[in-house]
Amino acid sequence: MKNKLHGILTLLLAFVVQITFAQEKTVTGTITDETGLPLPGVNVIEEGTSNGAQSDFDGNYSISVEPGDLLVFSYVGFETQSIVVGSSDVYNVTMAVSAAALEEVVITGYVAQRKSDITGSLVEVDAGKLSEYAAASVDQALQGNVAGLTVSQSSGTPGSVANIRIRGLSSITAGNEPLYVIDGVPVNNGNVSASTATSSISALAAIDQSTIESITVLKDASATAQYGARGANGVILINTKSGKYGKTVYNFSSQVGFQNDATKGPTPLTSAQRLELASEAYYNDGYFDSEQAAEDYILGNIGLFTQWDEDGRPESNWSEAVANDDALYQQHSLSASGGGEDNRFFASIGYLQQEATVIGSDFERISGSLNFSKDFSPSLKFSSNNSGAYTLQNAFLEQSAYFASPRTAKYFMNSLRYPYNEDGSPAEIGGALPNPLIGARDDFNENRFTRIISGNSLDWDIGSGFKAGTKFNVDLQLYNYRTYGNRNYGYGVPVSGEASQYDRTNAFYVLQNYLEYDFEINQDHAFNLKAVQEYQASRSYFLGGDGNNFADDGLFYLASAGTPLSVTSSFSDWYMGAYLGLLQYSAFDSKYVLNLSYRKEGNSRFQEENRWGDFYSIGAAWNLHKENFLSSSDAIDYLKLRGSYGVTGNANIGLNNYQSLFTYGVDYNGEGAQVVDTFGNEELSWEINKTLDVGVEFGLFQDALTGNVAYFRRNSEDLLLDVPLSQTTGFNTQTRNIGALVNEGLEVQLNANIVNTKDVSFSIGGNFTTVENEVTKLPLDPNGVERTITTTITRIETGHPVREFYMPTWAGVNPETGMEEFYVNGVDGETTTNFNDAEAVFQGSNAIPTLTAGMNLNFSFKGFFVNANAYYAGGHKIYEGWHLYLHQTNGYPILAYNGYQSLMDRWQEPGDIARHGKFTSAGEPWQRHSKYLYDADFLRLRTVTVGYDLPSSAMEQIGMTSVRVFLRGNNLATWVKDDNLLYDPEQDLGGETGLETPPTKAFLVGLNLTF
Repeated sequence: MKNKLHGILTLLLAFVVQITFAQEKTVTGTITDETGLPLPGVNVIEEGTSNGAQSDFDGNYSISVEPGDLLVFSYVGFETQSIVVGSSDVYNVTMAVSAAALEEVVITGYVAQRKSDITGSLVEVDAGKLSEYAAASVDQALQGNVAGLTVSQSSGTPGSVANIRIRGLSSITAGNEPLYVIDGVPVNNGNVSASTATSSISALAAIDQSTIESITVLKDASATAQYGARGANGVILINTKSGKYGKTVYNFSSQVGFQNDATKGPTPLTSAQRLELASEAYYNDGYFDSEQAAEDYILGNIGLFTQWDEDGRPESNWSEAVANDDALYQQHSLSASGGGEDNRFFASIGYLQQEATVIGSDFERISGSLNFSKDFSPSLKFSSNNSGAYTLQNAFLEQSAYFASPRTAKYFMNSLRYPYNEDGSPAEIGGALPNPLIGARDDFNENRFTRIISGNSLDWDIGSGFKAGTKFNVDLQLYNYRTYGNRNYGYGVPVSGEASQYDRTNAFYVLQNYLEYDFEINQDHAFNLKAVQEYQASRSYFLGGDGNNFADDGLFYLASAGTPLSVTSSFSDWYMGAYLGLLQYSAFDSKYVLNLSYRKEGNSRFQEENRWGDFYSIGAAWNLHKENFLSSSDAIDYLKLRGSYGVTGNANIGLNNYQSLFTYGVDYNGEGAQVVDTFGNEELSWEINKTLDVGVEFGLFQDALTGNVAYFRRNSEDLLLDVPLSQTTGFNTQTRNIGALVNEGLEVQLNANIVNTKDVSFSIGGNFTTVENEVTKLPLDPNGVERTITTTITRIETGHPVREFYMPTWAGVNPETGMEEFYVNGVDGETTTNFNDAEAVFQGSNAIPTLTAGMNLNFSFKGFFVNANAYYAGGHKIYEGWHLYLHQTNGYPILAYNGYQSLMDRWQEPGDIARHGKFTSAGEPWQRHSKYLYDADFLRLRTVTVGYDLPSSAMEQIGMTSVRVFLRGNNLATWVKDDNLLYDPEQDLGGETGLETPPTKAFLVGLNLTF
């Protein structure tokens, strides 16, 4: 009986186990797209559980489930599918591309949006366009590609800073620079140089542009308000490359070529011309009865002229002596990208070398990056984007008229002195003007800059539409500046050599946390809610010193200085905290779209009671092409009306301006002391920008014609201005919130795909922007009179653009007397030869272009292609600096320095119609007037690329995926409206020509390999 019971129990247990294993089984299958290609990395989830798997490289998957369970298959860009598990053990799935995936997705800040859901004004520039311009800093490639964005180079020296403005100026004294965001995290950019005398160096020059996937420029408040005060001047989003599922793909890109100045600038006088003009000047001054008598005196009594005449009157040609003709440019990068079932990676190394177009200066960068992500589970993802670069810029004195600068040698070195001795060695020229050939060889001004950026994030798909995540970013910038002036020749001789060194460490930290919720109501109403908490800290440490008196050559560190002169150190920091809420609502498949944002932001630059600001935006869009009355239209493919309004702030001022502070860096009878340093203003708060933007976007005739038109108006209020104080306070000015200005304009962007066949494609496109700027409010003095802000050439006054040129108006040269004349009333009518009797008036514009345009052409035929891009800027003016010494008919350009050959167009006798008056040998004081104010309109052929993509059949034979070879030219031609403007028309926004390096003209050959 017992054995029978055991047997029955055993059979019962076996039956139960059999039933259990029959309920849970392993389901397998293959996942492909609609063309039959396998899809790796597809998420396979048992609905309502954490049980999940992912497909492998071949699209195969395997998961343990029970009959009746619901399997959900999801993959980015494809429609989600669901299958109920039945009796079969194999379920093959074909996934269809989602309609949303077919629409372009753009990063718009803290979120990514479909094109139809965007209510703001933005432009995306892809990697292809960015690569067409060869420069150390990628921001220079934006010129002409983005409507409403102006780029002006402060210098063409490799690695130097470019000035960028988006839709005009939002402030008078606070910053106007846009915010830069790399992979979703705000970072610090700008000039990191410690010197205001030598070349600038841009923090962006430490980023290898070959690692950048795209750059998106945000322009209106709907797009920028989510960044609060930092987004007041626009936002530039830099999105770096990342890996994809699949086999590892390698890419090698290289371009090598040479560069020269894009424009030659003024041509200096020859020695023969200087003799002619000097003789004429002495005759005009009455020293001699004839010009010949004056010339005979000069050749017989002025030693340099005498020697020059005896030597056969050779020309020294300083221009050629200091030029680095055909300066080398080379850039190389190697990258690898790929990913497995639960990971992706992108890694790269890069090298760039760019020589300057004058001796003694170059730029070098070594860079690397590693971006990777890991799926800890189907719902938990970690990603880390890391880049590092070391840069070295051999800078030189170019921020003013430094006599030791090779850039200024052709104008300030005496043409009667020669660069080289007879044996070919550099000549040791005495006096105040040292030979820059020796300085370039024996002295140095080095900018070393190391930048490391690391961004790490963790994203959790909680389920049921909820997502959460955190991101932490570090931007570490290490800067070292060293100078040395040798003890044997030049400015270092009186002190037996001089040296300095300065070190700065900048550390920027950003922490972001977010919670997001997606849900739908009746499938016709989709909502996305996102809350973000953000914290940013900046810490800067500075240490530097200088000394002189070196005992021997080759000693240039401060420890070897016999006479230490000074040492300084400092620390500064600032902090920002913010809470952000975003709402995106789309109805009826994005037919109607509403975007809202609200940001509460605090900044340590203001007193506690005024520290927090409220910034918001509202944007709406109507996709008309989805309406029934247009959905069947053959002509209209895409048509969207959009509009936005928002409020942003600006806190880009000095630290602690709100506080009344003491400084301790003073000496009183040999004892350390303190003095009151700042007046302070506890009421100091944010500048406020209120921006309106409305526009229409369209695509017609199967996108044969696409484009957009936008109108914008930005009112800037509570401007942060330095207001004069009574002398009884002991201070000159106090920073206050007072003043207002407005920027208003129109943007148009068009692209026409004229031919688009298998073998031939041809498209042309372009954009243009108008911007009008006007000051509407300024502070008043105690008598109620407006306090204008006037410099030697500009004035800020209500009713006029910011810093409109303001000076006496030149009336020309009197043909009977040869005297320069000026309008007494500054406009017309009565003239005077006395500069001080002429009234200064506004000259009609400032240095900011009121019209900018970009034009592009793209053509391809069976693998051959041509791409070209041009840029136009106009409606603004530029003032010529240094004209007193180089471009006036006085003694400076002919006796002390080396003026311009345009001075040959001068008055010589009654009846002459000339640009310049009669020469005098005497000196003159500075007299700034409209003769040296020029129309700055110019058109520049920015890029031309001609290349060939090898056919796939040829690539298979050599084991390549793609091969491209190309020839490229940058800044090939420049047209200038005003013939009297001799310098390059692209100047910094100060509006005054300097003696810096102009943009460069480049010719390059390149190769791109993918394998």
